[in-house]
Amino acid sequence: MEVKIYKDKQEVAEQFSNYFAKMVNGKEIFHVALSGGSTPKLIFDVLALEYGTKIDWTKIHFYWGDERCVPPTDNQSNYKMTVDHLFSKIDTPSENIHRILGENDPLGEAMRYSNLLEINLDRIEGVPQFDLVILGMGDDGHTASIFPREIDLWNAQEHCIVATHPDSGQKRVSINGSVINTAKAVTFLVTGSGKAEKVDEIHNRKENYAQYPASLVNPKSGNLIWFMDEAAAEALI
Repeated sequence: MEVKIYKDKQEVAEQFSNYFAKMVNGKEIFHVALSGGSTPKLIFDVLALEYGTKIDWTKIHFYWGDERCVPPTDNQSNYKMTVDHLFSKIDTPSENIHRILGENDPLGEAMRYSNLLEINLDRIEGVPQFDLVILGMGDDGHTASIFPREIDLWNAQEHCIVATHPDSGQKRVSINGSVINTAKAVTFLVTGSGKAEKVDEIHNRKENYAQYPASLVNPKSGNLIWFMDEAAAEALI
């Protein structure tokens, strides 16, 4: 595991964008699972502005690690956020965009997306393998859409599961822990002082740290990088 700490959220976005560009350039095909959230939004802006013509977007296939069960036009949709901040500003083929259909029945969609991943990705011991999975972490230590009270979903047999937000009750479709940990590379994007407590507990393995799904991210490849700002990583500085 590697930890990279930067001054603020903007610098995290710039440094991750540079990392991403170097990772994808030269690849014949690249499969990435995207994350929602405020930091990815900044990253998409940076990628569009600074790397729009420097990356061969035709070689990248985009997926999502999780999605809220809302229509693609809803402001809560991770897909819509990516369209607004990235896809609308770059030249990427529509057939390279593999969204989770949040408007569909959640259980049926989880099954459909699981099958899609099996078809499109190489499989390692039966588990689809992304080139890169991008993750965020919530203030409660959740990642993708696996929340602490549903941590058993991490080890679900299905590649994609249906999770329930603990406060709103909103349904979400998410990849499971096996898919995350089978990826060739995994990155965390964690910014803001609201994340500092859980970062401290997880990285310093404090009491009960294992109750947080983010603590279970441990790719078999060993290629795990945490991109954080100083506010989130204050206990590590």
